[in-house]
Amino acid sequence: MQKTMIDLKNIYERLSTINTSFTSDNDLMDCEAVKTENLIEAAVLIPIVERNDGLKVILTKRSNNLKQHPGQISFPGGKSEKTDKSLVATALRETKEEIGINDKNVEILGQLSQHVTITGFKITPFIGRIRMGFSTEIQTSEVSEIFEVPLSYLSNPRNFRVESVKWKGKKRFFYSIPYGPYYIWGATARILKNLADL
Repeated sequence: MQKTMIDLKNIYERLSTINTSFTSDNDLMDCEAVKTENLIEAAVLIPIVERNDGLKVILTKRSNNLKQHPGQISFPGGKSEKTDKSLVATALRETKEEIGINDKNVEILGQLSQHVTITGFKITPFIGRIRMGFSTEIQTSEVSEIFEVPLSYLSNPRNFRVESVKWKGKKRFFYSIPYGPYYIWGATARILKNLADL
């Protein structure tokens, strides 16, 4: 059934009933197993902010100087460190480091299903309401830009595409959800598809 109204209350309610199974980069690949052992733990934050014209999701564009995934669209987040008390702590720490949003300005609403990448990461996505009065500060070594996308757009399954690319001699299929000049694809798009499927 098509969702007609998106608000923080029904997001919270839907999160409480999500399936705890994981998704992976191989979801659209027939007969291709995904590695589930010795994965690197990581966490990301899906920051949602209330604007006058509706709810928006904050996304980042990675710096072109990065060795991994330069210029791609992503959530604030990264690898878990030994000093992190939990994966929530990882997501909040990385958000503060990358875009300057203090954890005091974040209310965690819940988590989506974990996502396993073909590069060996197990990503735990957390959805967070960003309280008004927050400020941002880009860490330019990792992030080149911060932008916002309407949650209503990201929550509409009809905006997602299935595309393909040849990688290591094999045709791979993946989700994408382009928005204006921003090409959102890969793990970020797959996690957003989980959000749209709530």
